[in-house]
Amino acid sequence: MPIETLDIPELAETLAGNHPREILKFAFEKYSPAIGLSFSGAEDVALIDMAAKTGAKFSVFSLDTGRLHAETYQFIEKVREHYGIPVEVFFPRPEAVEKLVREKGLFSFYREGHKECCGIRKVEPLKRALATLDAWVTGQRRDQSPGTRSAVPVIQPDPTFSAPGRELVKFNPLANWTSSQVWDYIRENQVPHNPLHERGFISIGCEPCTRAILPGEHERAGRWWWEDATKKECGLHAGNLDSQP
Repeated sequence: MPIETLDIPELAETLAGNHPREILKFAFEKYSPAIGLSFSGAEDVALIDMAAKTGAKFSVFSLDTGRLHAETYQFIEKVREHYGIPVEVFFPRPEAVEKLVREKGLFSFYREGHKECCGIRKVEPLKRALATLDAWVTGQRRDQSPGTRSAVPVIQPDPTFSAPGRELVKFNPLANWTSSQVWDYIRENQVPHNPLHERGFISIGCEPCTRAILPGEHERAGRWWWEDATKKECGLHAGNLDSQP
């Protein structure tokens, strides 16, 4: 079946009960090699591990905001070496970062919210990362953030990063998995993980905007903890989530 005739909503229902490995296999069959895996956290590396075992052609990319933890940089290198794969790293435009810091300082997000900083350091670089792809894979899960991700399907059109005449498709193979299932997979398959997880950091972003969570807190409580729980998205997925029924 040609890519342009795929019925995405119907496929989302059909694939919803499949194992993430099967969803990845389908994604690669339809879009390889013009498909990329977004890499930042534990879920993403579980998907890289599954993808590597399929033998399909795919690319892996990551965003370096310039404000990541030292452990995260070491983690990126560990994944690169463990799987013997290139990880293409995208950086923010220096002039945009310089302008923001010059005009508002290094911590404007504590006063004005994180949207502007994330737009410069994450969203714009992601646009460049996706510009040559037909599809991308994320580690989003429905239970990560009930306020913003509860309706995430395993496959969806990506209106935020699609271009005129070129629809970008987003796969979320772990949408229906729980955190426990992800970590069971990581342990059973000896998948590398960020050492910050062992210090209470469950959802890891930039160093100034991430803290360890307390017992009983939701896993994304440590992200932008000074803001309302309904705003815990950086823009990489927020537009797509707003479009969900």
